[in-house]
Amino acid sequence: MSAATATDRPAGHHAAAPSAHPGGAGRTLAALLRQRLRRDRWQLVIWLVSIAVLALFSAAAIKQTYGDEASRTELVRLAIANPTVLLLRGLPEGTGLAALTFFEIFTFLALLAGLMNTFLAVRHSRAEEESGRAELIGSTPAGRLLPTVATVVHGVLADIALALVTALGFIAAGLPIGGSLAAGAATGGVGIVFLAVGLLLAQIMSTSRGANGFAAALVVLAYVLRGIGDATGTVVGDGTHMVTGWLSWLSPIGWGEQFSPYSGANWWPLLLQLGFAAVLLAVTFWIQTVRDSGAGVIPERAGRRDALPMLRGPLGLAWRLQWPVILGWTVGGAFTGVLAGALGSVVSNSIADDPSLADIRSAIGRIGAGGSGPLTQLFISAIFAIAGVLAAACAVQSVIRLRQEEAAGTAEVLLTTPVSRIRWLLSFVLVGVVAVVLVLVAAALASGLSALAAGEDAARIGDSFVAAAAQLPVALVYLGVLTLVFVVLPSWTVAVGWATLGLGAFIGIFGGLIDLPDPIRHLSPFADAPVVVGDVDWSGGYWMFGIAIVALAAAAVLIRRRDVAIG
Repeated sequence: MSAATATDRPAGHHAAAPSAHPGGAGRTLAALLRQRLRRDRWQLVIWLVSIAVLALFSAAAIKQTYGDEASRTELVRLAIANPTVLLLRGLPEGTGLAALTFFEIFTFLALLAGLMNTFLAVRHSRAEEESGRAELIGSTPAGRLLPTVATVVHGVLADIALALVTALGFIAAGLPIGGSLAAGAATGGVGIVFLAVGLLLAQIMSTSRGANGFAAALVVLAYVLRGIGDATGTVVGDGTHMVTGWLSWLSPIGWGEQFSPYSGANWWPLLLQLGFAAVLLAVTFWIQTVRDSGAGVIPERAGRRDALPMLRGPLGLAWRLQWPVILGWTVGGAFTGVLAGALGSVVSNSIADDPSLADIRSAIGRIGAGGSGPLTQLFISAIFAIAGVLAAACAVQSVIRLRQEEAAGTAEVLLTTPVSRIRWLLSFVLVGVVAVVLVLVAAALASGLSALAAGEDAARIGDSFVAAAAQLPVALVYLGVLTLVFVVLPSWTVAVGWATLGLGAFIGIFGGLIDLPDPIRHLSPFADAPVVVGDVDWSGGYWMFGIAIVALAAAAVLIRRRDVAIG
């Protein structure tokens, strides 16, 4: 069936297709749901196990480290005194062990839940239309709407499982059962909201690349809005509780915080999450009934009559396919740099002026690879660990783009030309390297310039570039190892990429704060980033450069020995 045939039909034609026999719609829906569950079985297992383990280890580590009331009270007061901690972590709601655990880990779990759901939604909607499979399914009694219904059911079931495994992780660590169930529901509720966001963007955007990029940006925006709202909140009661600022109410992650599972167990925010998701889904179904199959609300921009010279080779094509995503991560890096440069001296001066905040120096020194030295440098290094996550995410997306090109069949067409497989592979790898450098350079420049604007001396520019350079081998090891995964296990690329990045970022950057055991922490490249404060140590960086080079060399050799993996 041609695309022209599909677009010539009246809108909603497939949706009105009659069932072949009574109960046929139910059987068709069940078949579509089984197909989705089978297709996502490994990706979902990786996501769910990773999040459950993260919840379990975090709660256990906090219990071990902050077992007494005095230490928890000190930690919460230090967090409230430092807006940067609130921006990154969450909303303090008391000094109880369970409440402190929720404060430390929930926003990160919610971020992972949002990414898991947006990728799932786009994978089973816009990506299916791009591949042509949606048109084939639409010609059956399934019609146009039933596959989307199946995706909604699939996503909601995944989020119920997410809520349960999150709750089980907290319960296994000894936290109260009722509060843990509420914490799980808060995480699953965030996931359902972003499932609806992903499905809506799949209708609006014309490509899965655009839908995924826009959806991921909205997840990050929700995290940032929640962070700013928490950082600008109001201290109440005994000085260990806060009421969030109004910006958090613009974020689904902020709604999840309002559950207060271990200090109030409010379930009403779940109605807000489900209601908002229902509105987005209603708009999604309405758009799908009126638009042409394969088209988006925002049409693709017409291309040039003649291709640019840069598109004559695979390197130019790889750049053309990825530059909008790279631009988004680069802007995120610049934002992080502004945060580091503008707040570095503020944090340093605040702690110097208030002896009661002196212990925060050791806390900042335990973020990321750690170190000891001037407090401003420690702070910049800690914030640049976040910039390293953005750079690594950009590298991960470069490899995922390889997988998307192969799964869509466009790579097979390209490889029928004189372009070799190695050249095609390395073109995307080189674009990934350039992307990583751009993100880190943007962060370093923004940090240095904002520090100068805040009255700091020119030495802060050098500190910023050194801190950025320390994150380069971390991002490159993700690029190299995931490229090898793509070559050996192509269908695992997306799940392994995002799961290892999420887990690695948490245990490597924040593991020191909650005293995770060293063997676990050092599973993450972020924990072995070069130490550039005090006693400079680049040994970890050299090892990671070596691992990245070996992994890329192995990938280049093995890519010649496997078939193109479509679908």
